[in-house]
Amino acid sequence: TAWTGLLASSPWEYAAMILSILYLALAARENIWCWPAAFISTAIYIVLFYDAFLLMESLLNVFYLLMAVYGWYEWRYRKSDKTGRAISAWSPRRNLLVVSATSAVVLLAGYLFGRYTPSQLPYLDAFTTCFAVVATFMVPWKILDNWVYWLVIDLASIYLYISRGLYVTALLFCIYIVLIVFGYIRWLREYRAALKEQSRSRP
Repeated sequence: TAWTGLLASSPWEYAAMILSILYLALAARENIWCWPAAFISTAIYIVLFYDAFLLMESLLNVFYLLMAVYGWYEWRYRKSDKTGRAISAWSPRRNLLVVSATSAVVLLAGYLFGRYTPSQLPYLDAFTTCFAVVATFMVPWKILDNWVYWLVIDLASIYLYISRGLYVTALLFCIYIVLIVFGYIRWLREYRAALKEQSRSRP
């Protein structure tokens, strides 16, 4: 059962869960210390997912590890104003292009991993992995839409992790759903406030 799985989960999985929650909570508040938390949690997940034969998820966390370093640099040194990089949003057309292109990659990756590797649920694994790559880039760039992408990704990930017995990680992603809503509302409020400020400053 899920409860038995939670009790049997390794301390490493619990540690990764706590650090991941800390990452998302800090990211929602635009706190730069989210990136060290992300770095450590993803290092743990690289091993956990590899052991569970979720190969694309393991590779994804290698990418997350590198992005944690990039995110720290982006937020620390590439500032658009005194408070850091400003929040922006993608147009519907740009979102459509990104979703279409990424979906094509998902189909190809799912086919290849399903045919040539022992990966479990290759198409779902490919879906969460490929779209997570896109959404991960959106976070350090402070693209408002990243929260919507993560909502869909994390809902799919919950099923994926339960199917592989990673119950603590599945629980983590349930918590993520709540934090995503909080993050989106906070970023949206700041984004709208910035737009109002820009409109007032125009002659």
